[in-house]
Amino acid sequence: MHVVATAGHVDHGKSTLVRALTGMEPDRLAEERRRGLTIDLGFAWTEIDGTALAFVDVPGHERFVPNMLAGAGPVPAAMFVVAADEGWQAQSTEHLAALDAFGVRHGLLVVTKSDRADPAVATADALARIRATSLGAVGSVAVSGHTGAGLTELRGELLAMTGRLPVPDGDADVRLWVDRVFTIRGAGTVVTGTLGAGTVRVGDVLALRGRRAVVRGLQALGSQTDVVRGVARVAVNLRGIEREDTHRGEALLTPDAWRTTREVDVLVRGGDEPHRELVLHLGTAAVPCRVRPLGTDTARLTLRTGLPLRAGDTGLLRDPGEHRIACGVEVLDPAPPSLKGRGAARAREQELTSGSVASAHLRRHGAVPVAELRALGWTPQGVRVNNWSVDPELHRRLPAHIEERFAAWSAGNPVAAGMPVATLRQSSPVPDDVLHAALADTDLTIHNGLIRRTGSVPTLPAEVDLAVTELAQQLTGTPFAAPEAAVLTALGLGPRELAAAERAGRLVRLAGSVVLAADALARAAEILATLPPPFTVSDARRALGTTRRVAVPLLERLDADRVTRRNTDGTRRMR
Repeated sequence: MHVVATAGHVDHGKSTLVRALTGMEPDRLAEERRRGLTIDLGFAWTEIDGTALAFVDVPGHERFVPNMLAGAGPVPAAMFVVAADEGWQAQSTEHLAALDAFGVRHGLLVVTKSDRADPAVATADALARIRATSLGAVGSVAVSGHTGAGLTELRGELLAMTGRLPVPDGDADVRLWVDRVFTIRGAGTVVTGTLGAGTVRVGDVLALRGRRAVVRGLQALGSQTDVVRGVARVAVNLRGIEREDTHRGEALLTPDAWRTTREVDVLVRGGDEPHRELVLHLGTAAVPCRVRPLGTDTARLTLRTGLPLRAGDTGLLRDPGEHRIACGVEVLDPAPPSLKGRGAARAREQELTSGSVASAHLRRHGAVPVAELRALGWTPQGVRVNNWSVDPELHRRLPAHIEERFAAWSAGNPVAAGMPVATLRQSSPVPDDVLHAALADTDLTIHNGLIRRTGSVPTLPAEVDLAVTELAQQLTGTPFAAPEAAVLTALGLGPRELAAAERAGRLVRLAGSVVLAADALARAAEILATLPPPFTVSDARRALGTTRRVAVPLLERLDADRVTRRNTDGTRRMR
């Protein structure tokens, strides 16, 4: 299906033309038919040589320009209508300015009422005006809705134009801008819109204003269907959404694929320098916004309500008070940084015009989820690390930074088992995946939440080594006579120093402050093996020549090491 919007001055025959092409009445409101004036959006469709064409018929009166913009905004092509007997008029200018601001690149000029006047003058004038816009050189055809002259040629020109339209991405994330909302008895809430890309299926779960909406039914070109692929006019029957829950200008979205923003940096195209208070028209949305110029052709828009926007989206700024289109805009950054300090706006303008907005965003954040970049409208940048995009400069210098932080921390904590990973995270606030990838480029490793030098042999500071040597000498003759806590304190051996000595294989620590020589466990096993089984704690204490304070934790350690086995009655035997 191809979707085409009408455009042109009021009463130049847009609805009559659509009616002649489709045999359908695009004016859906009784008031419109009574007054002969399109007030709201009308929709009709037909098939030409096997190609389905849907028309969005927009109002031409200046009082209903916002409705016209809602119809033209999401549509990729336009049929511009000028009456031969009246020629170019005021709303012709505003409608063309709107199409130009939206960046519409495909169009067709239709000169109507050719039975009333020679269409040549109106055709030449309109083609010259259109050629100077984003539409460029377009085809033209003169018709008469009254006599039917030119309709055959018009159908051929429509086929030629739609044949040049780009093929939409059927796998794209869905963003269906809502242009109508109504209810059907027995079915519930229905929204309509132009699906520009992507695919919607019955049963899909979509998001609407952050709420879950289930697609209960689909209709395209008046027929029920299970699947609709963009570009298409579609009516979506929703479950879980009430009529009052949504309005024109909102959007049905692929869940978690879009980011709603109230602040965007844009490229300003054409028109005058925008005033501070205007209305942004994008898709079917019309949102008041405050405009802050950043440079000659860039600006920051602060929206009154958030919109799901991506880089590359096009819209326009309109001054409703002066009834004029100020300029077209293209979204450059839907997640801009705050502007603080003198010269921030000028620096931001230079960044926006440098052509590397996505890279600048990545540079500011260091690492960004790939899905987040896509949600903002950018292709993944930088270095890919699992599901993250990493700034190349951060990726390059992170291993050296980790080495420096580890060396500094180790110098201040010489007896520690290793640097806690949490400490490194504080000084290097990057995702774990990125941190671990950078560690792989160092000779550091993580073990039990601690960062250590790979393959390093634990060493002790000189003063600790001296104290441990003295303690080992004291235990030489009495290996199971664990010194009291006061002795350890006098030697300067606190819990951290004892832990370091144990990691270095110089001591054995049991429960509490019970410390023995490094070979105490092996010597105890040899002695206990000489006892007749089973033996008691008292038997072991006497054989080892020690106290119960040492014997109990020593036996528990041997149990844990599977050297001894404790029986249910408390006695033990060697394994």
